[in-house]
Amino acid sequence: MDNPPKRTFRKSERLCSKKVIDALFAGGNKSFSAFPLRVVYMENSEPGVKVLISVSKRHFKHAVDRNRVKRQIREAYRNNKGILPAEKGFNLAFIWLSDETSPSDVVASRIINLLTRIKEDD
Repeated sequence: MDNPPKRTFRKSERLCSKKVIDALFAGGNKSFSAFPLRVVYMENSEPGVKVLISVSKRHFKHAVDRNRVKRQIREAYRNNKGILPAEKGFNLAFIWLSDETSPSDVVASRIINLLTRIKEDD
């Protein structure tokens, strides 16, 4: 019986490098939308997926609301990150587009949709 992939979201899986983030948003990279989320991504030379989550202050003035949406996105990604192949390297940025919060099951279904589209595209 093989072990299922661990459902964790460690610091090593987070996109922190300013150079890489600037390269990700510099243009020429692929993106998909599944409202209320957009994902911008590029392939990475080293295996593993690194993720950035962005919720704008323009959409949610209160930090409590921004943090809730980021927590929903993190949780949905953590539970469904096995969709992307671990041997390929990706840098992902999830960006929240809506001015309103969404239920966690809607966020999860959109994350699944986006991750599946990334997998099919490459």
